[in-house]
Amino acid sequence: MEKDEIHLRRLPAAAPWGPHADSEFHGVDFLPEDLSEAPVETGMRVNKKYSCLPAEEKGIHIINIRAIEDIGYDQHESTLLNSLSKNPDADCKYGLYFRDGKRKVDYILVYHYKKSSAGKTLARRAQQNDASVRSSKQDQPLPGKGVQLEMGESETHMDYHEDDKRFRREEYEGNLVEAGLELERDEDTKIHGIGFVKIHAPWNVLCREAEFLKLKMPTKKMYQINQTHGLLKKINSVIQKITEPIQPKVAEHKPQTVKRLSYPFSREKQHLFDLSDKDSFFDSKTRSTIVYEILKRTTCTKAKYSMGKGEGRKKETALLNKRRKCGKYGITSLLANGVYSAAYPLHDGDYEGENVEPNDRKLLCEEWASYGVFYKYQPIDLVRKYFGEKIGLYFAWLGVYTQMLIPASIVGIIVFLYGCATVDENIPSMEMCDQRNNITMCPLCDKTCSYWKMSSACATARASHLFDNPATVFFSVFMALWAATFMEHWKRKQMRLNYRWDLTGFEEEEDHPRAEYEAKVLEKSLRKEHKHKETDKEKLTWKDRFPAYLTNFVGIIFMVGLTFAIVFGVIIYRISTAAALAISSTPSGRSSVRVTVTATAVIINLVVIIILDEVYGCIARWLTQIEVPKTDKNFEERLIFKAFLLKFVNAYTPIFYVAFFKGRFVGRPGDYVYIFHSFRMEECAPGGCLMELCIQLSIIMLGKQLIQNNLFEIGIPKMKKFIRYLKLKRRRSLDHEEHMKKKQRYEVDYNLEPFAGLTPEYMEMIIQFGFVTLFVASFPLAPLFALLNNIIEIRLDAKKFVTELRRPVAVRAKDIGIWYNILRGIGKLAVIINAFVISFTSDFIPRLVYLYMYSENGTMHGFVNHTLSSFNVSDFQAGTAPNDPLDLGYEVQICRYKDYREPPWSENKYDISKDFWAVLAARLAFVIVFQNLVMFMSEFVDWIIPDIPKDISQQIHKEKVLMVEVFMREEQGKLQMLETWKDKDKKKGENCNNHSPRLSRSRSGSLSSCHSYPLDV
Repeated sequence: MEKDEIHLRRLPAAAPWGPHADSEFHGVDFLPEDLSEAPVETGMRVNKKYSCLPAEEKGIHIINIRAIEDIGYDQHESTLLNSLSKNPDADCKYGLYFRDGKRKVDYILVYHYKKSSAGKTLARRAQQNDASVRSSKQDQPLPGKGVQLEMGESETHMDYHEDDKRFRREEYEGNLVEAGLELERDEDTKIHGIGFVKIHAPWNVLCREAEFLKLKMPTKKMYQINQTHGLLKKINSVIQKITEPIQPKVAEHKPQTVKRLSYPFSREKQHLFDLSDKDSFFDSKTRSTIVYEILKRTTCTKAKYSMGKGEGRKKETALLNKRRKCGKYGITSLLANGVYSAAYPLHDGDYEGENVEPNDRKLLCEEWASYGVFYKYQPIDLVRKYFGEKIGLYFAWLGVYTQMLIPASIVGIIVFLYGCATVDENIPSMEMCDQRNNITMCPLCDKTCSYWKMSSACATARASHLFDNPATVFFSVFMALWAATFMEHWKRKQMRLNYRWDLTGFEEEEDHPRAEYEAKVLEKSLRKEHKHKETDKEKLTWKDRFPAYLTNFVGIIFMVGLTFAIVFGVIIYRISTAAALAISSTPSGRSSVRVTVTATAVIINLVVIIILDEVYGCIARWLTQIEVPKTDKNFEERLIFKAFLLKFVNAYTPIFYVAFFKGRFVGRPGDYVYIFHSFRMEECAPGGCLMELCIQLSIIMLGKQLIQNNLFEIGIPKMKKFIRYLKLKRRRSLDHEEHMKKKQRYEVDYNLEPFAGLTPEYMEMIIQFGFVTLFVASFPLAPLFALLNNIIEIRLDAKKFVTELRRPVAVRAKDIGIWYNILRGIGKLAVIINAFVISFTSDFIPRLVYLYMYSENGTMHGFVNHTLSSFNVSDFQAGTAPNDPLDLGYEVQICRYKDYREPPWSENKYDISKDFWAVLAARLAFVIVFQNLVMFMSEFVDWIIPDIPKDISQQIHKEKVLMVEVFMREEQGKLQMLETWKDKDKKKGENCNNHSPRLSRSRSGSLSSCHSYPLDV
């Protein structure tokens, strides 16, 4: 046969061909001469993108090709020629459907492949010679298939790993077809070197998997939802009218009066379900979930492809047998090994542009993922419909949290305004600002610092009152109760969502083992087999994981120690900077030392926290990976615990230092505590450390929210998208016509950022919840700033999910998981921390003790003098006295410092006085009373508010009763039908007995036919 000769063979439409002859595919394909070389891939290729030909076609034309020039087509009904004028991309809605325009794409697998130079040359010639007949997407053969006969010996030089990946894909895709899925491949896309496998789940597969997964689906039975009556009904109608402008304009958000009864899907009971529209019975979210379950459990057992012989071949055969024996290597393993580069469901369509068909993604973009609708409620039901229950629950929780911040913000503003209104009536700050009180304070550092007037700290004292006043104690109690109410409110909201989303009775089943776990088990079994030991039912024990556990323990201790070391370094910076600025010759420089040091130190802390947050996130993931958890759920929970622990310590260590350690271990004049024998420990300002705590908390909180939560979330995805765009632009063909064509949906989605899970989203909100509750006594405006941030955060996250990320696989969940326990733990810890902040960091307790024990006239006059102790300057240690003792213009003999100590003229000079013990006892008593009282009140709130709303429990009970009624009616109907058939059989039997004797020969046959009435129910 000559080189350019083409042979046509005609096969009848009903003829079985290849291993997948039962699949419904019609079309044209390029095949190698020997079909037995790659049977799985052949079946795959037939169902490629040529299935756009009509199903009524009488037969299939197989073209056995030696060269690609002068390709001809012979269609006796001219179906193919008539379709040339149509745009095949438009018929399949630009990738949302298969080429036939009927079967919807439920999932996409993406892989990389390498084209040889010969293949590229042949493809280019095919495009030039046949561009007028077919689009290049339907001309080009699969790489390594249509051109492999011309490649000759060059095929033996193909990349070993690429061959291995190709064979694994062939086997895996063949197994998917055997599982009932329908596949279609597209390699000739605008993204060169990238191939796409489109997956469609037919109706029978959807029904089978829905039954396996126990998916609750709506039945034909509808029932009335219990409505409120009387006064409550009027109140609800008024609330609905008031909130109507802030409701999203989506059908799913409208209040429902009727609901369909749901029941786990069963193929035997299909008559119970509303199957009037089979195309929409399973929505896109459910279809992708079903396909993903099949992808996870479908195995690929093929070992490394080897052309070798002898001992190496035997080892690989043993490995192959062991893999088959070991178990499941699904899509997760193939993604991890690079066989496929990505796997994702498709978005519903475009969200912007002219002539865009209405779809859920576009509706979400308009009514949810837009900053212009920040004042509206979220369309949570539509979010759940599009992204699944797990993501829906996250945004529902975020919405409830943001709503609950509104009353907390209002109360915080009132507390702050109370402090502003009473600042001029605060006697202690007035005494500190009074110039007539000639109170000379001891130096803040050795040698370089001189004596200073207390009135110079007037501004700090007045500002401290804004946050350190009796109202802050009330606000701490309020926030503890607020946290308990928030948790109860969320539990009730969660139950309402479970009822609406048909999740009542849903229990999470054991997840598939992770690919890494299976690989470790395989490695362990191979080691044992090498030692001739039994290897049945292998699993990883604590002994196998002990090195990982030890690494985790050492790594976490090291990271926590690193955080403490950095905070200690910032302390050294503060001390040394304060000493350096004190040498300043300008009075203004010396007066602003404390503010300058505090502000710069906080900024350094903020930068370090942001950097370490990213580092700790990566380290936590690595530590979790080396533990090799069995399932994805175990992996996620361990990752969350480690990441939260490290980020919690990182974010709050500087704040804990200022709140509970700064100024506690200073010593006294003449006997100071030194670090490295040269740096004197820091002291609190005369007004206390609460103001500095407020500055530290506010800057870190606002900085993290502004830089990390918002700028990073906007900037990093944009930057990654831009980098991917540049990479693809370099690979892109110079063909202008190809460049101008509209991309398929799966190509557009491939360029989006992969979904990385909800852990980062939850983490930033949990850390913010800690800022709002843990130290709220020092910063009453924290809820307000959290509210403003969350209003932006909701829309920012929504925009990211809708426009920046690939569509995640929908995951069923009935709660927020481990995050709820973390929130409860933070709420309990907040009570204790706020009790210690009020009693030890603020001056609330010393003021009460002075007012009721030491005040002569029942007022706060003399409180400042009562908290200051005296020191004789002659008792300074050698080399620590000020270099310029006359800096104030007069000689100082007695200076004051903040502490409860005996005066220098006492017998036990500079010893701790009785006042100190009285104040300490009051502080500890306050901690005990406050903690137990607030804990009791929180538990009371928890007890008095039921977890399940009464109306929801009634509706759930009603559903159970209705479902029993439906099945009882069905059983009664079956019994009535059986009785009717029995009566008919009885009458027919009597008629047969009354026949003439002449028919006696055929009586037996007649009777048998009479009694053979079908009883199929």
